[in-house]
Amino acid sequence: MGEEKVAAGYKLLSQFSFKKAIEKKGGFRASGFIYGLVALENMGFISNVLIMFTYFMKDLSFNIPGAANTVTNFMGSTFLLALIGAFISDTYISRFLTVVIFGIIEIVAFIIMTIQAHNTNLHPKPCGGKESCMGGGIGVMFYTSLALLALGSGGVRGALAAFGADQFDTSSQKGLKAQGSYFNWLVLFTTLGGCVGVTGFVWVSTNHGWWWGFCLATIGSFLGFSLFLMGKPFYCIQVPKDSPFLNIARVIFLAVRNSEEKLPENSEELHEHNSNKAFTGKKLTRTPQFSWLDKAAIVPNKSNASQLAAYEVCTVTQVEEVKILIRMLPIILSTVIMNTCLAQLQTFSQAQGNFMNRKLGKHEFPAGSIPVIPLLFMTILLPVYEFLFVPFARKFTKHPQGITQLQRVGVGLVLSAISMGVAGIVEVKRRNQSRISPLEPISLFWLSFQYGIFGIADMFTLVGLLEFFYKEAPVGMRSLATSFTWISMSFGYFLSTVVVDIVNAVTKRVSSSKKGWINGMILDDNNLNLFYWLLAVLSMINFGIYLLSAWSYKHKKEEDGLFATEMDSTTTSVAMVSASEDQLLKSTTEDVKE
Repeated sequence: MGEEKVAAGYKLLSQFSFKKAIEKKGGFRASGFIYGLVALENMGFISNVLIMFTYFMKDLSFNIPGAANTVTNFMGSTFLLALIGAFISDTYISRFLTVVIFGIIEIVAFIIMTIQAHNTNLHPKPCGGKESCMGGGIGVMFYTSLALLALGSGGVRGALAAFGADQFDTSSQKGLKAQGSYFNWLVLFTTLGGCVGVTGFVWVSTNHGWWWGFCLATIGSFLGFSLFLMGKPFYCIQVPKDSPFLNIARVIFLAVRNSEEKLPENSEELHEHNSNKAFTGKKLTRTPQFSWLDKAAIVPNKSNASQLAAYEVCTVTQVEEVKILIRMLPIILSTVIMNTCLAQLQTFSQAQGNFMNRKLGKHEFPAGSIPVIPLLFMTILLPVYEFLFVPFARKFTKHPQGITQLQRVGVGLVLSAISMGVAGIVEVKRRNQSRISPLEPISLFWLSFQYGIFGIADMFTLVGLLEFFYKEAPVGMRSLATSFTWISMSFGYFLSTVVVDIVNAVTKRVSSSKKGWINGMILDDNNLNLFYWLLAVLSMINFGIYLLSAWSYKHKKEEDGLFATEMDSTTTSVAMVSASEDQLLKSTTEDVKE
């Protein structure tokens, strides 16, 4: 009997050691590998987005609007495809595997782009200033590489942010604060990687060939994803559950199917999670808004709700989760114009830089590297905001984050409008100087005003949106909600293409020259300043709409006392097991002594 207890004691000791090893997973140790991936991957991605515009014009014979629209369409597709990564990681495979698979696709895309950029035989011949000269096999190779890069980069972004947030135990106040800081540091390492890329990578590309930029991006991505794989022993990897997309579809389907049904006078008759069953989440209080969706929670006559399949009835909580997403839509749409402005800084502002004095002392500063200015602003101001502004503002607002997430977004929207107004003034100065003295253009660093202001705007808005969508979303939909930030950016880039085309179509008809504001290859013949000011006006109108949306937004309401997260239950179980282990180990030790 004593030998059996000794054996049991050794077995428990080994289990105890394993349990301790598991408890060390997650946290900032795990997210450190994610920060490394973000920095290395963005060195190549951001820098190549910036050189694409010039590369398309100089080597691939695109004209100005053609190159701009190709870049913005690519960026829009990239961020839109983040939904694919979010869907797959929530439904079929873990977020970890999703990042790895789409990372491989991204590396393959960079390899193809490197080959095409290096081999001049794979470049199209000039075709007289048309928007695009792509065709045949060369065109297939070009657009295939862009599609793969958009798919790979988008898929990674759709899963990576939520995967990093998974590494923190939110059952405690300390874990919640750590998770909030995680998003700030994620954006910080993104900008740090971007700073290296837009200075070092862009300089190499500009001076030694565009293919070097794609080659360095390939190497950076490979190293980043290799580092990410090395961190696997430290990650908390969650098993996928029901996809939020499927839950949304189920609620809408049942609401439509029951559209002729009458809602019960007593809302408690609507179906909800049985309190006797394990429920890993917070039950949401029913709200009167969008009441037609409540019909999805109507229990069919003479039916036992507990025996019905998931596709036959939804719970009030599931209905409220869909309502939350609908209430978020105005906030998402109100930030689209700002991302349209961002697209201009990555395209037309570079065209400006090509016609400006790029000398920095004895060295020539590449036009594609000018976006390092907003990245530097974000890199410096994010720690300042975290460690200085938040504690200072908290004394007056009593808000744990200094100001609310929606207030941060509002500040960013105003600054983006100011940035576009300044951009128009700088373009007037650049064009006037170019016409008066073409050999003495103004300095490239005049663009730093518009870039610097927008960098501050982006710092407020990007982190504000990530925090807002993650904290406001239901627990089961946080990966989907986080991807809303990328959807806003996607719509902004697509809208940029639409706005450019509409502005050109309208101004061609009304101008005496029968030319649009943005046309051809010569920037001095364009009215880019008017286009910037149009965006400034649209941004201020958009800000007014945002104020109404933020003011009328109804925050989610959760029922108190009904929360039982998986982490809470796991912690309780571990505590119980630890107590029993300690008791058994104590008795085992006593037996051994005997």
